[in-house]
Amino acid sequence: MSLSSVRAFFSEYAPDIDVIVTEQSSATVALAAEAHGVRPEQIAKTICLRVGDATMLVVTAGTVRLDNRKFKDRFGGKPRMLGAEEVVAATSHPVGGVCPFGLPAPLPVYCDVSLKAFDEVVPAGGATNAAVRLSPERMAVLTGAQWVDICQATAPAEA
Repeated sequence: MSLSSVRAFFSEYAPDIDVIVTEQSSATVALAAEAHGVRPEQIAKTICLRVGDATMLVVTAGTVRLDNRKFKDRFGGKPRMLGAEEVVAATSHPVGGVCPFGLPAPLPVYCDVSLKAFDEVVPAGGATNAAVRLSPERMAVLTGAQWVDICQATAPAEA
């Protein structure tokens, strides 16, 4: 259902955006960057987290890490990553294909400001070999996301 729910989402809300399915896996940031010909930091990774009883999706640039202090200050608790079965139950998407599109029920979505460094990002598309290309701003609008600053400062990319 996952890939089909993402396709249905874009068909309804953004028919100009195609879900790209590749032969090779894009289940990790490095694989996705290679499959889509972009830098790893342009991969918009979606993390399914829980704070207390609240489940949420956080979308960040591919190479950044959550800053536990910033996260706790913003959400009032320490983030706990969900296990693979919990992720599928919450999103219908497998780990490696998790995205904020085509969810079975609404979840709060937060986009980290690290995404704003790019004109185009590549989030997964509901399967380990599917993705979409869009601007971070459009992704936030389509998913009703709030912008947050919860990641560690990034070091300059190595040449």
